[in-house]
Amino acid sequence: MKTRKSFFLLGIVAVLLIGCQAEIQDVHTDSFNHPSWSHNLGIYEVNIRQYTDKGTFKAFEEHLPRLKELGAGILWLMPVNPIGKLNRKGSLGSYYSVSDYKAVNPEFGSGEDFRNLVKRIHELGMYVIIDWVANHSAWDNVWVKDHPDFYTSDSLNNFMPPEGTDWSDVIEFNYNNPKLREYMLDALKYWVKEFDIDGYRCDVAAMVPADFWDNVRAELDKIKPVFMLAEAHEPELHESAFDMTYNWQLKDIMNGIAAGENNALDLSDHIKVENKEYPKHAYRMTFTTNHDENSWNGTVYERLGKGAETFAVLTGTTEGMMLVYSGLESGLDKRLSFFEKDLIEWKDHPNFELYKKLYGLKKKNKALWNGEKGGQIEIINTNNVDDVFCFVREMDGNKVFCIFNLSSDDNTVTVSSERIKGSYTDLFTNLKTDLSAIETFDLYGWDYNVLYY
Repeated sequence: MKTRKSFFLLGIVAVLLIGCQAEIQDVHTDSFNHPSWSHNLGIYEVNIRQYTDKGTFKAFEEHLPRLKELGAGILWLMPVNPIGKLNRKGSLGSYYSVSDYKAVNPEFGSGEDFRNLVKRIHELGMYVIIDWVANHSAWDNVWVKDHPDFYTSDSLNNFMPPEGTDWSDVIEFNYNNPKLREYMLDALKYWVKEFDIDGYRCDVAAMVPADFWDNVRAELDKIKPVFMLAEAHEPELHESAFDMTYNWQLKDIMNGIAAGENNALDLSDHIKVENKEYPKHAYRMTFTTNHDENSWNGTVYERLGKGAETFAVLTGTTEGMMLVYSGLESGLDKRLSFFEKDLIEWKDHPNFELYKKLYGLKKKNKALWNGEKGGQIEIINTNNVDDVFCFVREMDGNKVFCIFNLSSDDNTVTVSSERIKGSYTDLFTNLKTDLSAIETFDLYGWDYNVLYY
């Protein structure tokens, strides 16, 4: 059986895989209390500064219908707070140097502009979380003058950046101070109450005490069920506070495979370790890039080369929630400046249909749902386990079969397993395909195939 990326090569028009997203609900349904609406969604990271020429909430709002069509479910906005001026990096500074936790960055617009943006996102059936920087603040944060005891200091009572970092534009908080915890929790509640956001992406979450996050989650859930994403990988963060953590391990293995330093066996081993170390309810965020990876380590094309598309499909079908970073759907092929204006070039690109199909399949096919609601990966061995990664996932009558050639060499691969039998539809061609227990696949370099029912 020969696999094809036919919707790229033949220009097949994509079809919608699911109807409108269900109405926003405020109901928790499983043991961890994930928001019920989060089980079948993907996430999209929004870089407001670089998204439009104006770099404002209003200008970004014009893109919402396009993101709805793409199939994005949760929009993660990079920090929306004002940026500190003292010791800032570059002319515009870092989003992660916050000068006021209860204010909107005036470069983006007003509080009312932000409120309208959140309302419009909800009207379109999507959800919004905002980036939160709890470990450190700008040197000229409004708390510095009145609450210097909120911060760590050296023997000479000088404020300090987080130890072991080069973050010279920020100073570290002291979470031994109960008053700081009170103020930070109050600020977190503020955005949920006043702007109706749906949760937070928490910057360097493991550098903040876990018991603080546990309390935050409990208190925010009293207002409304929230979604919490930790920029961290520690399994224990899933116990009480966070719905989702970063799957950096997967990203590193994909980078390694593209560089010839890892292979498909390393990926299989990683999956097995994940299933042992993380609770079944844990969501793991899968990604080929994000704002850090793009700016500091290179574009997907620099790091993943001809495998960029293949790894994108892998992130959308393996266990976890797929992230798409701003511009990726338009083939973003430059490193965006972190401290300066650096506009994304919006253009038609095959990536749009690629991610649309992946988001869409996840919404309707329970095998790909998140956490306990989805099917666990069952790795299927082939006659070439070094180069080819093959698996099935199944849940409540839905099933996906995926096979990836993780090398630049063409491979003829034999798969022998009762688990692959079934009548499937090809995600990228819409052709019907019957698989028996023994199948042979002719895979081009970096080829892949995704079948589902």
